[in-house]
Amino acid sequence: MSIGLIDTGCANLASVRFALERAGLTYRVIDTPARMAGCDRFILPGVGAAGPAMRRLRTAGWDQALATDTRPLLGICLGMQMLFERSAEGEVACLGLIPGAIEKLPPPADGVWPHMGWNALEILDPDEPLLAGIETGEHVYFVHGFYAPPGPVTAAVCDYGRPVSALVRHRHIAGCQFHPERSGAAGARILANFAMSSR
Repeated sequence: MSIGLIDTGCANLASVRFALERAGLTYRVIDTPARMAGCDRFILPGVGAAGPAMRRLRTAGWDQALATDTRPLLGICLGMQMLFERSAEGEVACLGLIPGAIEKLPPPADGVWPHMGWNALEILDPDEPLLAGIETGEHVYFVHGFYAPPGPVTAAVCDYGRPVSALVRHRHIAGCQFHPERSGAAGARILANFAMSSR
């Protein structure tokens, strides 16, 4: 098992790398699709804005490479959002690997924008392999101002004035809106599940 940690130049890879190392998981950083050989699954992290991040992905050829690859893929935070068809952040076309669109997250009446901090998961799909050993009520760490409204691909939600897709799944592709690498034992379990799952 070897995880390809995709370096698009729009993510802080250090925290993901440290989390994978703490979990004893084998990975290597790959910055071009030409280096995908030898990896059996991939993580696409991301921070910042959707527009610049998508330009970097397209320039490097990741949009075409990921569109045809069938190995397990996990997007984290902005990386998850870029898996969808479109994002309201800059009205940008994304990778189109998961059906649906990313919308701006309205602040709750008693909260602030963006959503930043710990929030409890509500599991909707108990058969989701990434959530094995995770129970409703466990807390994970979020930092985001845009979100995927719950839909057919939503495996878990959190509440931030409205239901927010926290974990999504479409075939071999999954995404965490939260940061598993910053989410303590629950996040470490999710990363380990991803490393061992068949999808």
